[in-house]
Amino acid sequence: MRSVGTLTRADLAETINRKLGLSRAESLDMVEAILEKMCGALAKGENVKISGFGSFVLRDKNERIGRNPKTGVEVPITPRRVLTFRASQLLKDRIAKG
Repeated sequence: MRSVGTLTRADLAETINRKLGLSRAESLDMVEAILEKMCGALAKGENVKISGFGSFVLRDKNERIGRNPKTGVEVPITPRRVLTFRASQLLKDRIAKG
């Protein structure tokens, strides 16, 4: 598995700056607004779907019994909400091509 680098908010803002001609501040504000909208929707329990990219899906997990692997002691794991990402077929195809 190769690791080339990390895409950051600044990288996204720079791309918006170059492609749309917005100022750096406006570009960064746009990125922040998009992320804030996504976070707000997820916080309200809504899933976020970006066509051609993928879906951020919330799942509620019930309480269950886990085991400490070191000691073998059973421990209750509290119910919680988890966030998963499912890539779209289009994204999977683009990644597979490299």
